[in-house]
Amino acid sequence: MNSDDKKQPRSLRELETEVLEEGREWMRQRLEQKLQQETIRQGGVFPPQRSKSASPTAAQDASADGDGSN
Repeated sequence: MNSDDKKQPRSLRELETEVLEEGREWMRQRLEQKLQQETIRQGGVFPPQRSKSASPTAAQDASADGDGSN
């Protein structure tokens, strides 16, 4: 904090914005912790890793075309 910050009071809006940002970061970290705990409980990996096989979307797209030909 510099000397100018001590002389001029901060507005309610500035304080509210700062607290909201801190709250969002806390919630993000808390959600990450809970997701990690749940993933460990279920025996998986977080964040999930994509498989090297074809994506399910590509398979669905092919089946939506009927016979799979264009």
